[in-house]
Amino acid sequence: MIRDRLQRILAIGSLNLGEINARRITDISFIVRHRQDAEPREGPSLRIYTEPAAARDLARFDREGRFRPLKGAPTLLAGWELRLDSIDSLKLAIDYFYPGALASWFAREDRRINPVDLRTTLNRQTGMYRVTQKLTNAEADELAGRFCRSDGGCLRTILWTIAGKRPNGNLPETKFAISDDQLGKHDPAIPFLCLEACNLLVAEARETVKQRST
Repeated sequence: MIRDRLQRILAIGSLNLGEINARRITDISFIVRHRQDAEPREGPSLRIYTEPAAARDLARFDREGRFRPLKGAPTLLAGWELRLDSIDSLKLAIDYFYPGALASWFAREDRRINPVDLRTTLNRQTGMYRVTQKLTNAEADELAGRFCRSDGGCLRTILWTIAGKRPNGNLPETKFAISDDQLGKHDPAIPFLCLEACNLLVAEARETVKQRST
């Protein structure tokens, strides 16, 4: 089970995922912070929360108070500490911050992941999004480079392909390396994987095709 694996990892060290850091305090208590607050620092005290649902609210808006539609964006607000009293509460909080991230990681460890090619994703679109099937490979590459970059885009590591080939779009090699931390930090981090183009990228694909068609 995911919760058991999570507990084993935290028994020997902290866990970094995206912009969050989680660590064990006792056998049944844990804290989660923004990674920039993981170590003691001078300045204002951190805001304290004790319910996993607080993670859902913390992940909702960025540092400027704007809504965060993409949970993998490197815009998570800092300055808080989440104190949790069970491994189940910790798992729930992480899922609020980064939906599906733990499940994807463990599936990859078990060799059970199946990345979905962008063509497959677009070919199953219906209604107003059916037009995305007209997106060219060159347009898809440009879109990935603009929308998925780690600096200002998304921190997930891309595993999906475009017609069987890895996206180009001037993305660095690290964007596709499972062992690399997309924040560019040197402290260990578990892989934050993207197995399929998200709904927001599909929406951008629709806009790209519409603009070309006008």
